[in-house]
Amino acid sequence: MIVQKKYAAIDIGSNAVRLLISTVTEQEDRDPLFKKTSLVRVPIRLGADVFISRKISQDNITRMIDTMQAFKLLMKSHRIEKYRACATSAMRESENGEEVARMIENETGVKINIIDGNDEAAIIAATDLHVLIQSDKTYLYVDVGGGSTEFTLYSNGKTIASRSFKLGTVRLLENMVSDEVWKETEDWVRSATKDFTRIDLIGSGGNINNIFKSSGKANGKPLSFLYLSSYYQLLQSFTYEERITQLNLNQDRADVIIPAAKIYLSAMKWTRARRIYVPKIGLSDGIIKSLYQEALEEATRA
Repeated sequence: MIVQKKYAAIDIGSNAVRLLISTVTEQEDRDPLFKKTSLVRVPIRLGADVFISRKISQDNITRMIDTMQAFKLLMKSHRIEKYRACATSAMRESENGEEVARMIENETGVKINIIDGNDEAAIIAATDLHVLIQSDKTYLYVDVGGGSTEFTLYSNGKTIASRSFKLGTVRLLENMVSDEVWKETEDWVRSATKDFTRIDLIGSGGNINNIFKSSGKANGKPLSFLYLSSYYQLLQSFTYEERITQLNLNQDRADVIIPAAKIYLSAMKWTRARRIYVPKIGLSDGIIKSLYQEALEEATRA
């Protein structure tokens, strides 16, 4: 006998807003199966507002309300058990972020949790990487977003260290990342990994997923430092318009993909990593896992 339940995660980032709906299949004496049923991405670039003016614009507030209303209807149609909406760096740094969250809840009924960088890193760290991570190896998990990048170091199957930095693709586009932030990030990564001789990277985020797809690699196979470096140079050789027409990138991807590639390449240099795995998981997946775990705990207490 199997039991299936649906959960939803809303990830409100600096470059886009996403709704992930997952089906969890429970089987007796087996681990639950998590399957992505639906993923909807809306390119609302909150970071372009917040990192410059410190506030979310009225236009984007209206778009957010419309989007959350649509997400609510989709969740109702899918008959989800539970959902959670998490907002990251753009909303947490916005002067009107809390006000906008209340407005959205009043208008749509969707409650938004504005989480800090450490919470974001912890949720991402809870994603299911056991299929990829080998217990006798060391990995640096790098999740690049529009406003921040989260790093988590794994070794011997355990989390060793985790940290979030205000180093994101939209910030870099707007020239809002100082040399001090780059140096602080580099120093932390080098210090956290200095006692480990061989490290592989695990890359998370829409940009590295796009790069991986373009490589034609089979799922589970890593990208080499040489490939990523060559692709970065290729991206830089094209204009913004050429990246859209010749590389078939979306308009909101064609600009941020270059600073994203720079962050991943920098992390590989700092750790001396030669390979980066791209399992296509991130904050939304971590939210789904946490919702399922909460449901199990509630059932145990009942």
